[in-house]
Amino acid sequence: MTMTSTSAGRVLELPRDESAALSVAAACLFRSLGDPTRLAIVRHLALGEHRVVDLTAHLGLAQSSVSAALACLRDCGVATSRPQGRASLWSLTAAPELREVLVAAERLLAVTGDAVAPCPASGAEAAPAPGQAR
Repeated sequence: MTMTSTSAGRVLELPRDESAALSVAAACLFRSLGDPTRLAIVRHLALGEHRVVDLTAHLGLAQSSVSAALACLRDCGVATSRPQGRASLWSLTAAPELREVLVAAERLLAVTGDAVAPCPASGAEAAPAPGQAR
């Protein structure tokens, strides 16, 4: 058995295979939010529905980049779309919960002084600390 806690503070006992499945699902969720383009799109979708053309205008990104990011977010279960005329309106599948995740991440960054660095295995280059040059 593996122990895990809930947002209500309860502790649940999960079988190891169920705990592993939750870990994999959580890793997939966080990976979908781990790309700056996808995260920027999620933050915009947290404000409400957007068309691809709106996201490209708001974020200054190419349509192909926005479409690829939205496809990933859809495949991960984070975003969904509905047709509106010839366009699609994109939204978050669980907007209130995703907003809570974003707020919690912002609080964590504030507590750590934004001192979170990329994991060496991620392949991302670490950003310099505020006030330091590269």
